[in-house]
Amino acid sequence: MISGTTPRMRVIEIDGLTLEPQAAAHANEMYAVLGDPAIYEYENEPPPSLEWLRTRFTKLETRVSPDGHEQWLNWVIRLSGAELIGYVQATVHPDAQAAIAYELASVYWGRGLARRAVQAMMAELVEHYGVCGFFAVLKGDNGRSVRLLERLGFALATPGEHVRHHVEPGEVLMQHGGHPL
Repeated sequence: MISGTTPRMRVIEIDGLTLEPQAAAHANEMYAVLGDPAIYEYENEPPPSLEWLRTRFTKLETRVSPDGHEQWLNWVIRLSGAELIGYVQATVHPDAQAAIAYELASVYWGRGLARRAVQAMMAELVEHYGVCGFFAVLKGDNGRSVRLLERLGFALATPGEHVRHHVEPGEVLMQHGGHPL
């Protein structure tokens, strides 16, 4: 169980970006960010309503899965002194591996902001949460995300790892770190 040992989430400042621990108070601003249809080209869909998003963010403020075995760490990304532009998130498993995800409004793509935000989150996870390996599952056709992860040192997992992690057809598993997933 992770309960009781989870460090308090910190605000992370990096190169013109601020990563703020996600809270229900961010729902209004994030609802606008997550309404960008371009970010759903490969998967997922926008939140069905502002109230739904606020309820979801409230649930995630626990920072722990219902069974207490995973840490759910979510940060919103803010341009320093300005608006929210997206989020980064990690599910930290008991074996010190973290599944990561991220989303930025399309107007901010191609500026290196996602790379900096994910890199800052990964450093935080290693330093303050004891994470020693990372993985991400994404649509194989999402070249932008594949390239981002490659720039961060991720590599395509073996076919055996894909099977072990029940990766669905059309998806790929990318991993980073010295420990097996």
